[in-house]
Amino acid sequence: MNAAVLAANRSGLVPTFVKIATTADIPRGGARAFAVGDREIAVFHVGDRFYAIDNVCPHQGGPLADGWVDGTVVTCPWHAWCFDVTTGEMTLGFSTVDTFEVQVDGSAIAVSLEPRT
Repeated sequence: MNAAVLAANRSGLVPTFVKIATTADIPRGGARAFAVGDREIAVFHVGDRFYAIDNVCPHQGGPLADGWVDGTVVTCPWHAWCFDVTTGEMTLGFSTVDTFEVQVDGSAIAVSLEPRT
């Protein structure tokens, strides 16, 4: 890695990714939660893509990875708040959850340590 990339990475301009799973760990249509740094991140396998959002529902802390997935929408298992896993937006529009970049390299899945801004 060159000095400019290292400097950008240290300054937070380039996201740092951490390997969390393999593609076989999350079946199509499923989700799993992972501890990443000081956060819990839910990773969803939708179609041929993987999406990552904060696993904690902003309503009362329900585990979104344990929710029901319909297309790109997950429903919190505690009180049925619904979020689009591609954007983090609540379907009713008055709340959001953080989203994280996902990289798939072969069968390895990695997520960024910092949420998208």
